[in-house]
Amino acid sequence: MSPTGATAAAHSFRTPVCDRLGITTPIFGFSHEIDVVAAICAAGGFGVFGVARDDPARIPGKLAELRERVGDAPFGVDLMLPPGVPERSDPEEIARHIPEGHRRFVQDLGRKYDVPQATRETFFTSFVRSRELFERQIEAVLASDADLVATAIGVPPEVIARARSARKTTLSLIGSPRHARAAMAAGVEILVAQGYDAGGHTGPIGTMSLIPQIVEMARPAGIPVIAAGGIATGSQLLAALAMGAQGAWLGTAWLAARENHTQRTLLRKLIDAGSEDTVITRAHSGKPCRVVRSAWSDEWSAPGAPTPLPMPYHQALTGDLLAAVEEHDVAPLVYEAAGQGVAWVRHEEGVADIVARLEREMSESWAALRILATG
Repeated sequence: MSPTGATAAAHSFRTPVCDRLGITTPIFGFSHEIDVVAAICAAGGFGVFGVARDDPARIPGKLAELRERVGDAPFGVDLMLPPGVPERSDPEEIARHIPEGHRRFVQDLGRKYDVPQATRETFFTSFVRSRELFERQIEAVLASDADLVATAIGVPPEVIARARSARKTTLSLIGSPRHARAAMAAGVEILVAQGYDAGGHTGPIGTMSLIPQIVEMARPAGIPVIAAGGIATGSQLLAALAMGAQGAWLGTAWLAARENHTQRTLLRKLIDAGSEDTVITRAHSGKPCRVVRSAWSDEWSAPGAPTPLPMPYHQALTGDLLAAVEEHDVAPLVYEAAGQGVAWVRHEEGVADIVARLEREMSESWAALRILATG
């Protein structure tokens, strides 16, 4: 197939969920950066903006800016709603859950790596995840004109009902058949089957095993499934479609996008990393989370290190130090949530180039598959 033919054929991979959402390519992109989400939308994909790390008071302005940037193109907003968090962010109550030994360990890390004090606040130095905070974030999102609400680490049925009442499509990221059943029972309209390969908070089932199970479960109800977890190439996206998914959800792929404004130290770590350079650790949030390996994850897994605290207490414990690490670019401790697809993060490039490459690779893989099939 000629390059021109490959590009033209790429647009034939339009799936029913594309028509449902009004997008031209079955590529879903998650990011905490407005510039990335806007660029994904401009390239014909479905951009999803993560607000789990945002001050609720700032969410309306950010979503208004995003709407202005994307025009009539659809976009989504991702919320993280884990169960088991405190009702309110009471500093004294939070402090009672943090053992003194954990405090000393974090202080020792700061001294060991010569980390200067932070001078700027971050979400984790200003907020502790609580039901009260979640409610404020939910209200801000539901009051916006975002087209879709995605939920991760928790699928509260009342939130799904409120989102649907606000005429927003609902989507949930799930990591097991058990999670899928709960999401469908709550009325979720689209499922993202996120495999073990994924960056961030992830479950125990590999992507290739999980996708067909969830497709089989969701098919009788007519619920589309999007594949996620280590997907970074067009051939993987095509494989996901072959397993019955209607698109692919990518997160790690955008970390090296120019629009992500990634700090140089972190960018170099991502470019240099292979799949084996990611680890699942509780040292990020207190829940299992795949990140690019660093001295941070190594120190917390070393003999004698304390066990990370449950969410949200671990981030309350480490928020100040990690804010300083980010601000002062303390190289050994710098890390980010990243999936095993980081092996294909090889250089900085624009979002439009990433989408075009994925579409081209889908077409090339399809052409190669047809040759194999016909002999």
